[in-house]
Amino acid sequence: MKQLQERGTLVLAWVAGLSINGTFAALFSSVVPFSIFPLIALVLALYCLHQRYQNRTMPVGLPSLAAACFVLGVLVYSAVVRVEYPAIGSNFLPSILSVALLFWIGFRVRARRAQTVE
Repeated sequence: MKQLQERGTLVLAWVAGLSINGTFAALFSSVVPFSIFPLIALVLALYCLHQRYQNRTMPVGLPSLAAACFVLGVLVYSAVVRVEYPAIGSNFLPSILSVALLFWIGFRVRARRAQTVE
């Protein structure tokens, strides 16, 4: 059950990263059309993360993984938007950084899982 809660925190951090970049793009980019849904997703994800922070103690190492998932969300949204709207620029750097960060997160999660099994 504890792994499920930790996984939920990481998913919420990823959604918050996606939605903060989506909100920024919707509000300030003339290429991306306006939508209210990234703002709604941002508010809900941040509220849920805040509730988790208040009601549960975070295990050692989880805040760094949550921050990495947040940055991964920002990078993934940036790469996807740049694929959809090539006038913004190349998506090479966000894509490479996303893959590297995804491997790092996977390595850290696997190491945490091995520690809890022992």
